[in-house]
Amino acid sequence: MPRPATAPRRSRWRKPGSRSGPPTCSASPWPRKPRSCSATTRRHAPTTRPSWTSTRKNHARGWSSTVPAKEATPTSCPCSAGRRPNTWPAGARDPMITSPLALATLIAGCTALAFWLDYRFPALGKLGASMMAIIFGAILSNTGLVPVSSPVYDAVLGPVTSVSIAWLLLSVDLRDLARAGWRMTGAFGIAVLGTVLGSFAAAMLYGSRFGDDTWRIAGALTGTYSGGSVNFVAVGREVGLTGTLFAGLNAADAVVTALWLGATIMLPIWLGRFYAPVPAPAPPYVSPFAGGGPATEIDGRGPEPPTPGAGDSSAAERHRHHPYFTREGLSALAIGNLVAAGLILVYASQWLGEAVPYVPSIVWLTLLALALGHSPLFRDARGAMQLGSVGLHFFFVLIGILSRASEIAAVGVDVFFFTLIVVAVHGFVVFGAGKVLRLDIATVSVASQAAVGGPSSALAVAISRDWRHLVLPGVVVGLFGYAVGTFLGLGVAALLR
Repeated sequence: MPRPATAPRRSRWRKPGSRSGPPTCSASPWPRKPRSCSATTRRHAPTTRPSWTSTRKNHARGWSSTVPAKEATPTSCPCSAGRRPNTWPAGARDPMITSPLALATLIAGCTALAFWLDYRFPALGKLGASMMAIIFGAILSNTGLVPVSSPVYDAVLGPVTSVSIAWLLLSVDLRDLARAGWRMTGAFGIAVLGTVLGSFAAAMLYGSRFGDDTWRIAGALTGTYSGGSVNFVAVGREVGLTGTLFAGLNAADAVVTALWLGATIMLPIWLGRFYAPVPAPAPPYVSPFAGGGPATEIDGRGPEPPTPGAGDSSAAERHRHHPYFTREGLSALAIGNLVAAGLILVYASQWLGEAVPYVPSIVWLTLLALALGHSPLFRDARGAMQLGSVGLHFFFVLIGILSRASEIAAVGVDVFFFTLIVVAVHGFVVFGAGKVLRLDIATVSVASQAAVGGPSSALAVAISRDWRHLVLPGVVVGLFGYAVGTFLGLGVAALLR
């Protein structure tokens, strides 16, 4: 009995544009709603059967995968009409996170994690929250999680960093220099002079290696080794330091500062007998960072009771007096005043910078912030140090995002030795002058660390060597460095340019 005739089996591939064929791109006459090539799971049906087998990702970008990336040409797929050419390098992936809100959340999260690690683990605290923030940003960037440009980055590099600098300068009280004493103030002046001479020496030795960036690097290092991170950022932005050099210098600074911190702790043991004796402890005093609550007294006769959660008295002292970890009682009025003052200072400095072009806007910002901080209108800058530190670490996370590990490694060795020369000359000058002027080794060590590492490093040296009467003078001259570091950095950069 003959088998009944059956309909021919449908083939998976049909002619494009036929009634019985699968849906194609927007050029298909198929009556249903067409799907784009990026949405379909099937390969796009070309007009002729070519030999290439494009993947969905490459086809959605509008590029043929049969030719090298440098010679790629757009396909004839109508879905790719109007697309921007692919600018990613061969083998690169699209960033996983592109939402501005998500990027802002990541930057804030990295900042909070850096502060928490600095507070929780003293060993990581020696690395510093700023260096950890850069590392976190570099991990995000070099793993392809975040894009290389975003409006969030522009906001952080611009107004957020400028307002943070203004807040940090508002917290500086130059009247505290009287409490530091002439010995500490004089030793700090010698330390700053040593930094300037070290920058000139390093620029002379490495001028041919860095070329036009030599004066930029010397100015930025002068700022940070006279004041601190706020001056490093202010000078670096003003002289146009690249993101790679920013990250490389910060990495070198973290290593050299750690080495010099150990040196200023150990050198008094080896060289103390060649210097004048350390004076007796001063009367009790109140920490300048304890402005929000009860007075914090240190009598110099023994360790204080440890702070809950701190491992020993040194950790307790660090948590109690460190500007990052001091608790401040703030009100909505105080926060509103800080925000308004910061924005007004930034706007006024930019306007003056445009009106007087030969004076950089960062100089106007420094002068205006110091003047406002010492005026009767704004004497209570409670919380300015903490808010400014948070905003400045947003900038450090972004520096890590904008840098590439290979580029940092390429300049890392030379930048490290440049930085090492600056600090080495600084050390010879400050310890040599201290011996000639008959300064005690304790004052010289704390003043040197106040210049190189800032107030927190001076605090660490004074506590570790049990020079508790030098805690306040060291912190005060370190804060004074914030006021002068930007001017010195820009001055050195201008002379070397």
